[in-house]
Parts: sequence; C-alpha cells; structure tokens
Amino acid sequence: MVRQQLARERRRNRTIWTSIVAVAVLLIAGLIGWGVYAGQRSTDYTAPAGASSDGTGIVVGSGPVTVDLYEDFICPACNQFEQQAGADIDQLVADGRIRLVYHPVAYLDRYSSTEYSTRASAASGCAADGGKFREYAKALFERQPPEGGAGLSDDELINIGAGVGLTGEDFASCVRDGTYRPWTRHVTEAASRDGVSGTPTVRVNGEPVPASADGISSAVAAAG
Repeated sequence: MVRQQLARERRRNRTIWTSIVAVAVLLIAGLIGWGVYAGQRSTDYTAPAGASSDGTGIVVGSGPVTVDLYEDFICPACNQFEQQAGADIDQLVADGRIRLVYHPVAYLDRYSSTEYSTRASAASGCAADGGKFREYAKALFERQPPEGGAGLSDDELINIGAGVGLTGEDFASCVRDGTYRPWTRHVTEAASRDGVSGTPTVRVNGEPVPASADGISSAVAAAG
C-alpha cells in the first residue's frame, strides 16, 4: 500500500509539473506572438510628407527649440487651446524660434460613431502631402463636430481641404481610401508609449509645459 501511494504521488507530481510547463510555454508563446503583432502594428505604415524621422508627427518650422504638440481633432479642450494659443505658436514658427512637431492622435474614437478621430487624423496626413497640414488642422478645429455624434463625413473632410487649397483628386482619394489610417495608429500608439495620456499635451525640448500661450512662450524663452 505504501508503494502504491508513493507511485500515485509521483504520478500526481508529474501531472502537476507537466501542467505548469505547458502553461508556461503557452504564456511565453503568447507574449512572443503579441510582441510580433504589436511590432507589426507599429511599423506597418507609410508616413505623409513632412513627417518626423520616427514618423510620429508632422514637422513645421526648423527653429532650435522643439515643441511637441499632441492633439485630437474631436477634443473640445484642444479646440480651445488652438483658439487661445494657435496664433502665438504660429508666430514662434514664423520667427524661426521653434521646430513644431504636431502629433494628431486618435484617442477619442469612442466619442463618435464613425471613428472620427482616426479619420480626421488620417485626413490631416493627406493634407500634409499637399503641403497644407497646419492650415488644414486649423480648419478641422474651426469645423469641429460635437462629441457623441457621427463626426464629419469624408465628403465634408474633403470640402474642408478644398477650402484651404487642397482641390486635387489626390487629396480626395487619399481621404476616401483612408491612406493614412495605419500612420494615425502609429502616431497614437507612440504617444501612449511616451506617456501621453490626454490632449492637449505640450512638451518643450521633451519637458511637459502648461498648454497655454504663456506657458509655451516662457518655456521656449528659457530653452532658447
């Protein structure tokens, strides 16, 4: 009886260890698979004209101080920020004081029924190809739809482009085809990895600053 009990114990222990090893193998395989999948999601994109070297934003200006601006086109606070600080930021660019990197993230897709954040960001990439990114971004905020609805249609996004000089079929096709949706995903995922949790977020030479005209101007003056 003792031998039989010992044999049963050995079989049970082997079963337990076999189960542990199997679970560990599955976990490792899952982690490897997720890593490959996430890497593919992050890198399988084409950046529009004017994008930064890492593809995470559109560069405007070439000044010595870098200002990173993270905004979502359906974000009401971003719209308010643009109204309050947009002209000052444009002046800093025009004066050659800053290199503005504009990151059009899509954090708020859930606040529309058509993934408007993603569609608007992708359309801004199309505008960048036409050399009108900043003008188009401003126009998107001027026509910002309310949260909770469908957002602007693709035809409306195309009409906004026409209003800033993007009248060619290339822009219209780019918007309708969602050419830069993968790029938008890359921009958004990179922002999340970099610790950006809300919009608008502003960083000057990598350091967070208040999202206001005074906050940005003071930080640029201190950095320059």
